[in-house]
Amino acid sequence: HGHIHENQKAVANRLARAIGHLEEVKRMVEEAEQMGADAIVNMRYGSSSVMQGAAEVIAYGTAVKIIK
Repeated sequence: HGHIHENQKAVANRLARAIGHLEEVKRMVEEAEQMGADAIVNMRYGSSSVMQGAAEVIAYGTAVKIIK
């Protein structure tokens, strides 16, 4: 039972990080749209565990306006 429980905790942690990434990317896109950007280039994101069951997530990129 202990092995299964540890696997479940690991999956839950990965899922929490993935959701955090999605939320940060969504926020970044919304901010770029508010600025009138057409795209985001050089996007990066990362995460790190800050304590058990919690992660810090960061997403950043450069909002650009396409000039024709």
